[in-house]
Amino acid sequence: MALDLFVGIPVTDYATALPWYEQFFGRHPSFLPNDIEAVWEVAEHRYVYIVQDPERAGNALVLSFVDDLDNRIAEIARRGIEPAKRETYDSGVTKVTYRDAEGNEISFGGGPG
Repeated sequence: MALDLFVGIPVTDYATALPWYEQFFGRHPSFLPNDIEAVWEVAEHRYVYIVQDPERAGNALVLSFVDDLDNRIAEIARRGIEPAKRETYDSGVTKVTYRDAEGNEISFGGGPG
């Protein structure tokens, strides 16, 4: 069974949000479905998209577990974005959270496993 996953992040103003997300992901969107959406393929058949939706903006919570957490954090830092929060749990799992200008959270987790 094929599975494609799309995770949406609502933003107030698409044109204002787009540059931050391009900087965060380190590239232009994978595709642009219309004038108010941009989509990045973050892994095979796994996508994160922003969409202009002012009534919902600022409330997204996205978490991905990755096996290269330290490298991922370093790459994003080289692009000029620092985490808003970093937590390490008793289990040894680390969660690193980034926030866009509206408060949407994109987090990466990793650790023992």
